[in-house]
Amino acid sequence: MYCTNEKREDLSEILANVKDVDEQIFSVIIQIFRKENISDSLGYLQQENNQIHFKQFILQLENLLQVDKDQKLNVVTNNIKIIINILKQIRDHDFNQIDYSTDIYLQTRQSLKEKIKEDQRIIKFLQFLVQLTSLDNLFIQSGSNSLNLLIEMKIDLTKQSFENIKIKNTSLIGANFVRCNLSGSYFENVCISGMNLNGAQLFNCKWKNIKINQLHQLHGNCGVVWSVCFSPDSTTLASSFGDGSIRLWNVQTGRQFAILDGYSNHVRSVCFSPDGTKLASGSDNSIYIWDVKTGQQKQKLNGHSNVVNSICFSPDGNILASSSSESICIWNVKKSKLKSKLNGHSNDVKSICFSPDGTTLASGSLDYSIHIWDIKNGISRAKLYTHNSPVISVCFSPDGSKLASGCGDCSICLWDVNAQKILFRVFGHSSWVNSISFSPDGCTLASGCSDDSIGFWDVQKGQLKSMLYDHSSWVTSVCFSPNGLIFASGSFDQSIHLWDIKAALQQSKLDGHSRAVLQVSFSPDGKIFASCSDDNSVCLWDAKTGRQKSTLIGHRGYVLSVCFSPEGSTLASCSDDKSILLWDIKTGQKKSIIKVHSRSVQFSPDGTTLASGSDDKHIKLWNLMTRKFKSKLCGHTSLVNSCCFSSDSATLASGSDDNSIRLWVVKTGQQIAKFDGHDSCVNSVCFSPDGTILASGSDDKSILLWKVSTRQQLAKLDNHDSCVISVCFSPDGTTLASGCGNPYNGGNFSILLWDVQIGQQIAKLDGHDSCVNSVCFSPDGTILASCSGIRNSCKDCSIRLWDFKTGNQILDSEKNSKDILAQLKLPLKANSLFHNTTTPITILLISQKLIFQAKEALIFNGQFTNQSGIDLGLLLKQKGCYLLEGQNQFLQKQI
Repeated sequence: MYCTNEKREDLSEILANVKDVDEQIFSVIIQIFRKENISDSLGYLQQENNQIHFKQFILQLENLLQVDKDQKLNVVTNNIKIIINILKQIRDHDFNQIDYSTDIYLQTRQSLKEKIKEDQRIIKFLQFLVQLTSLDNLFIQSGSNSLNLLIEMKIDLTKQSFENIKIKNTSLIGANFVRCNLSGSYFENVCISGMNLNGAQLFNCKWKNIKINQLHQLHGNCGVVWSVCFSPDSTTLASSFGDGSIRLWNVQTGRQFAILDGYSNHVRSVCFSPDGTKLASGSDNSIYIWDVKTGQQKQKLNGHSNVVNSICFSPDGNILASSSSESICIWNVKKSKLKSKLNGHSNDVKSICFSPDGTTLASGSLDYSIHIWDIKNGISRAKLYTHNSPVISVCFSPDGSKLASGCGDCSICLWDVNAQKILFRVFGHSSWVNSISFSPDGCTLASGCSDDSIGFWDVQKGQLKSMLYDHSSWVTSVCFSPNGLIFASGSFDQSIHLWDIKAALQQSKLDGHSRAVLQVSFSPDGKIFASCSDDNSVCLWDAKTGRQKSTLIGHRGYVLSVCFSPEGSTLASCSDDKSILLWDIKTGQKKSIIKVHSRSVQFSPDGTTLASGSDDKHIKLWNLMTRKFKSKLCGHTSLVNSCCFSSDSATLASGSDDNSIRLWVVKTGQQIAKFDGHDSCVNSVCFSPDGTILASGSDDKSILLWKVSTRQQLAKLDNHDSCVISVCFSPDGTTLASGCGNPYNGGNFSILLWDVQIGQQIAKLDGHDSCVNSVCFSPDGTILASCSGIRNSCKDCSIRLWDFKTGNQILDSEKNSKDILAQLKLPLKANSLFHNTTTPITILLISQKLIFQAKEALIFNGQFTNQSGIDLGLLLKQKGCYLLEGQNQFLQKQI
């Protein structure tokens, strides 16, 4: 039963009662409950005889309460009374009855979070309610709502034990459970999109009716995926590839069960017959029709003189339409004969689609037009123009009243078919719209684009519902399953992704930049870090939780570089608006502005000088005491991308588009050295902490290490397959990190870690899907930060923190988990996951996109199914989990 608004609003007052409770007592209560195997927490606490257990525990805990020993038990007794009273009120409150994570309760949550965000006792009590779900079923919903609140407040939940918790009917979107022990957990009707399970322990879990936007990643390793199509019963997905093959997949399991071979070239289109018994495919100049059950070719239709771009069965299955250069063929399927040719386009016909009643065919062409054809007489009833560029895709709505078209000017149009008028035209992509598809209910239109994104549009309002960024290259084909539950996308990245459409359409406001993140920088104490972006903003983040502390707004153009002053009170940022701003970190206010064109800013370690490198080929030095210009360093013949001070502040290094690195005396502004060794632009330079080595990264895909004293090249690190955009030494100088990418040709968007002494690569960190623009170590060397994105693009635009040299272990506090580990004879690599970490994993992801992660998570004897009953095991493996089956078998990680 729903409670009144009045009852809902008094929750903060109920929680406020914990102000007089010592927060450490919550863990003591949980310990006792577990020891005594208590399932009725209130009943147990209310029995006076049970106070002896608390006395025994508390007398052993010297630091539990900062009072005299004689007073301690009295204080504990009062604490227990308060907790009993609070639990009674929580039990009867709608917080323990209703899912508070829904939009209906958005304002309630926001108000509650604002009131409790700084109260550590309330936060500890919410964590206590979460742990209580592992013992007392009466508090499952309040514990679930508590976990939702903790996640939304960005409370650090990493490296904790959540064994046996029971969570139901809530959203855990974006939850960060890195290296947590979730063994024995029970999740039901829970949304886990964007969850980070990297390094987590998942033994004997039962997660059912799970909501997650992504279901499977299907890899045929056969080249470009040109087309995807669901069978009428939604159980099978057909896909066509660049190597000429057609592959059939079981939608439920994500397993490939058939390969149809017959072509020697790209298969551009596949389409199931309405009864699901036949599959048509188009490639070269011909069309094949296959028996789906046997996988045998039944018919071959020849009639085109060029590549077949698109094929489509009529709703009754008697007719097949196919399009090629300038013409459309209409085929009698039963007789395998050409009925007619539809001529009218003056360039390639890229897409065709039958109306639901089968009387009309729509076609879109590179000649910028859409034709509406009368199938019976083969006459074009209408010719539609709106796009000032090629029409790539057309699709009828399920009721036939509307036609959608996507084209090369990044737009999507929705037409009234009868009136032959545009209902709306929308822009949301930044490149060609290659494929469009209506949902079965006609309410949503999906679009796949060459900017690697998938858009979902509200057909009624003409508004963008949500956007997916999970492919690493052009999205070539999109398709809804006939039952409306699943969505498929194919891409140039050679993969097919299956999505849970309900979860994919669920809106979630996440922190992060909306455009490319260009640089990250840690504060000297490592507690916060700054980021700057193409979205004209500078953001400050809590390095532990990822909570956004503030956004610094002041620039009117792309913010290219940020740097903290040595004492940490000031942040410098430079922008293409031709300004450098100095910010007060404490207040978030501008302290001063320097009008100058700059690409890179750097404080000297002694805090006296600010250096800026610019497009005008010069480096300028500023006196920070007077805020006045100090000197101009001239010598480069092209723009200056990067500058870096030596640890003693005496020398400045700079890297330029003129392919050179130069060293300057800071005091005099004199150039003392020029290093030539790169064959292309130098994007980044960095001194080692002791100042003896200089590293430089270049577009020539290499890093050069230079001995500063002799000006000699020490080593060349050239294992990159993309431009080196950023380099950074670890604080101890033993490791060098490099970020890669090419904004024009793609390539590898990885981070490489190098052993400086031997010049060898020691690790490769994958996670970013766009250029890694900046890498930066925390001052203590335990964390590596990275950021990514491409200018003027929404792709990736994320910040990642990696646990470099942590040596942390997965928590296995419960005996049950330890027993399982003891029974499993794991190989060395898997066993090392329980000890010192050898490969860094992402411990924190800041992104406006929901990215599910599970790298190096361990699963044993688990059950993970989504709301459609689909096993999520394959997805977990694809995300980097280790599956441990039986007692002694280790299934190798599959990606």
